[in-house]
Amino acid sequence: MPKPNLSAMSVDELLELRDAINKILDRKTNELRSQLSRLGGAAERKSRLKGRKVPPKYRSPSGETWAGRGARPKWLAAA
Repeated sequence: MPKPNLSAMSVDELLELRDAINKILDRKTNELRSQLSRLGGAAERKSRLKGRKVPPKYRSPSGETWAGRGARPKWLAAA
């Protein structure tokens, strides 16, 4: 496909070119999605570790615990 001279094109021609590009991109998107679905949706798999509870690593004398995830608790910062 020859490179069009965009600066020499009218607004209507540019809009037609944009529509043609959008159609091609939509077709390619649909092709890729169908290929992914045939592969078993490998791109849609979620992490097995997400949302999993972990045992606490730190325990305060009063019995509070912290697993080391998230913000550091005040009792640990004070210690």
